[in-house]
Formats: sequence, structure tokens, C-alpha cells
Amino acid sequence: MSNKIALVTGASSGIGESTARHLHDAGFVVYGAARRVDRMASLAAAGVRTVALDVTDESSAEKAVADILAAHDRIDVLVNNAGYGSYGALEDVPVSEARSQIEVNLFGLAHLTRAVLPAMRAQRSGTIVNISSMGGKLATPLGAWYHASKFAVEGLSDALRLELRRFGVDVVVIEPGVIRTEWGGIAARKVRATSGEGPYGDQAEAMAVSLENASRPDAPRTSSPDVVARAVTRAATARRPRTRYTAGFGARPILLVRRMLPDRAFDAFITRTASLLA
Repeated sequence: MSNKIALVTGASSGIGESTARHLHDAGFVVYGAARRVDRMASLAAAGVRTVALDVTDESSAEKAVADILAAHDRIDVLVNNAGYGSYGALEDVPVSEARSQIEVNLFGLAHLTRAVLPAMRAQRSGTIVNISSMGGKLATPLGAWYHASKFAVEGLSDALRLELRRFGVDVVVIEPGVIRTEWGGIAARKVRATSGEGPYGDQAEAMAVSLENASRPDAPRTSSPDVVARAVTRAATARRPRTRYTAGFGARPILLVRRMLPDRAFDAFITRTASLLA
């Protein structure tokens, strides 16, 4: 068979951009998708095919997949990476913003998955890689809607894995730890804009500082997006991939602590570890 075909969403920066490069280097024909094609110029120069895609628009997802199938008649790997972190106290976050968080992080993933499944079922093979987070297994203050979206990604992925096993399609969850990307800076701006004033102001500032520190290019106790991209590539190339991969600073030990400690003890641990205000 000729080179396998992969589609990566959220490919304009961070984990998505790195994943597109790693899959391309591994021999895949890679389509990198994002709303802003101009931000993928360096990927295009490296040989990745770039696609304009808004994951919240179901027709946009269907068109992107249809164009790939028209060109190759198959799609082997879908990496659902597009997403962002909406931070702020629950009572401060407008319902419209909460809906946007779920729309991008959960329904966007579902739109792409629904679009590729008929082809993957017909070819009786394929790998769907959903980028979750260690935040899909634990929560931090002021991240209610972000964590709700990632907990939902974990549950959706488990159900999907059970549904698709009979068709030869694998479903893999990637749970990154603390990764140096622009994600943290965007989330910091969100929490300051939403809860920077009022009763949550001091907690919001502490969270914003923590998020900003983790996104700095020289930030200690963080990992490069390449660490996650390598985990995705291992999953995409494995004959029988694991159901979950943790990747990046803190993911494995913190998730282990989460499993071991009762809720209140873990609350104290995560508050102290992230230098947050209880």
C-alpha cells in the first residue's frame, strides 16, 4: 500500500503543528487543518498539505474529509487536536462561552470523527487519536468548562473504542501533561478577562500566572510539544496501539497521585503543586 493518509486538526501551532511534522517525517501523507491557513505556511513548505477547517462547522469538516477521500480514496489516521482552554469562575463565565468551549473541544472532535468513520469502516482499518489532557482526569480551580470538555472527551473515546472495535478501527486517547505552547497564554488572558475582578480576582491572577509561566519558551518543569507528537506517532504506527498514552512533564506521576489519593487530599496536593489559592 502507498503512504498512509493522516488528518491533523489544530495544526497551526503547538501540539498539532508538531504532530503534523512528525507524521510527515514518519512517511504519512499529512493534511494539516486549521482555521487560519496562513499560519501553516512553514508546514506547507515542509510538505504537509494544508486545509482550511473550522471544527465547529460540521459542513466544513465534511468537506475537508470529502476532499481527502476524493484524492486518496482512504483516510488512515485522524488526530483530533483542535481545542483551547476557557478559564474563569463558573459563575463568571457566560453560558455562550461555555457552549463555545464544549463546541470546539467536544463537538468539533465529534464532527471530524463522524466524517471519517464511513470510510474507515469500509476499509476496516483506521486510527482515531483524540488529544485529551491530564485535565481529563483531574481538575484545577477556575477550569470548570475546560475540564468538563476533557472529561467528556475521555468518556466519548471509551464508548467509541467499544463501538468501533468490530470494524477494525482503533481509538486512542493522548493525555498530555504540562506542555510549552501558546495555549497557556491564551488561557491566562481568558481567566483574567473573565474573573480578574471581583471575588475570584486573587485566585484568577494566581491561575493566570501559573498558566503564563508554563507557556514561556524557557519554562522549567514543562515539555516540548514534540513529546506529545512522538506519542501520537507511536500510536498511529502501532499494529495494536494502546488505548491511552500519557506524554509530557507531570502527566504520569500526577495521574498516579490522582488515582491514589482521596478527593480532599488531592485537592490540597494540586493546589500546592500549582501554587494556586484554595
